[in-house]
Amino acid sequence: MTQQSWRDFFDGHAEHYEQNPFAAFADQEVQFLLNLYPVPTGSRILDVGCGTGRHAREFARRGYRVTGVDLSPGMLRVAREKAAAENLHIEFVEADATNFLLDGMFDYAVCLCEGGLGLIQRGEDAAAHDSAIFQRIAAHLKPNAPFVLTCLNGYNLIRQMKDEHIAEGRFDPATMVAFYTDEWELPEGTRQVTVYERLFIPPEVTRMVSEAGFTVDNVYGGTAGAWAQRPLSLDEVEMMVIARKL
Repeated sequence: MTQQSWRDFFDGHAEHYEQNPFAAFADQEVQFLLNLYPVPTGSRILDVGCGTGRHAREFARRGYRVTGVDLSPGMLRVAREKAAAENLHIEFVEADATNFLLDGMFDYAVCLCEGGLGLIQRGEDAAAHDSAIFQRIAAHLKPNAPFVLTCLNGYNLIRQMKDEHIAEGRFDPATMVAFYTDEWELPEGTRQVTVYERLFIPPEVTRMVSEAGFTVDNVYGGTAGAWAQRPLSLDEVEMMVIARKL
């Protein structure tokens, strides 16, 4: 997809996003994040790729000052409506995760459920794109502030690919780029989506995060509903990287 196509996809999906099964665990996920890196109530939280604000609302309910950044105006409209319905005061900013600029510095940053990572167009440099996101996050964090991200696990993709996928042009093992059209079963129905993506294995992600100005503390399994301080399984769709700003 192009960036515009991703924006259109999420705009169209916004009303149904929180009906996805993986979206049901925001409460326990935020509690896990705060147990992992406790920060005082009132601290500033940055949520990059916040979507409809499901994690942002959980932080705000606990007394944190939250700013959410997202590319999709449709997702942000739903986020603002949901926050207003609970009288939660959350700042939502429409911006590209690779070049956003906010006032002040933050005490904790999250980039969850991909959070803009990998939303590239065909031929774009995925490493440069995702590194730019990490650099923008680092630029907004105080020294030693924690950063937690969950992103797609390249090991999972490798274990699914076969030689016929290579022959069909769906996957290039030399570049780890997959390019294919798929049918996604979504709450609003089946949608046909053309995907161009370069998935990264954990050592690549930790290198990019480190180069952006973080020290990486660990890599865990990132499956929604099963977050824990445990090793990443090769077949998990998502990994979790936990780090702190240098």
